[in-house]
Amino acid sequence: MFIGAQVSLYPMTSDFVDVITTGLDALTPYKGDLRIETDDMSTLMVGAPEPLFDAIRDLFAASAKRPEHVTMHVTLSRGCPGEPDDPSCRCETLERAQDQTLTERQQLAAQAVKNAPELGVVIDVQFSLYVMGAGQHMNEIYGCIDFLKDSGTFHKSKNFCTRLRGDAGAVFETLRQGFLRFGPAEGHVTIDLTASANSPSLG
Repeated sequence: MFIGAQVSLYPMTSDFVDVITTGLDALTPYKGDLRIETDDMSTLMVGAPEPLFDAIRDLFAASAKRPEHVTMHVTLSRGCPGEPDDPSCRCETLERAQDQTLTERQQLAAQAVKNAPELGVVIDVQFSLYVMGAGQHMNEIYGCIDFLKDSGTFHKSKNFCTRLRGDAGAVFETLRQGFLRFGPAEGHVTIDLTASANSPSLG
């Protein structure tokens, strides 16, 4: 399986270079576990979802600890048939999910969010989960929505997406669980998300 993300950071300040480099510096501990490639548009990260989501979380949390308003756009994908298998993307959670019911996966996801580390950075996220394929894919999406509403990070539903709010640790764990535990374990699943911190609109 191939698992990866394209990540773009957008600081709302003239000091944007320092904000971006602060975020990118937070990726240093993950360079041994992930393939990380940065260009003028985005940063590609490829690898197993444990370090992958931790790296995205830490990139944004490091930037959000500064006072400036900052946003981040992320496109996540697993199981894309157009990408080659990558052994670094192996994931035991996905392997076990093939034998678990929807209710069991919801319970495991909720427990993982409760155990998430607290980073002391409050963020907002809106995201959409896309389960590619026909059949019963809407059951998986509705199952994910039920999990989100009980996650402790749910803020509100919107057209075409869901809003989350809370500590960055819990919010990104909610996203990881939604990405891994809903949709076919061997299927193509994507998430499109936008994160925001320090927005003046919340004042």
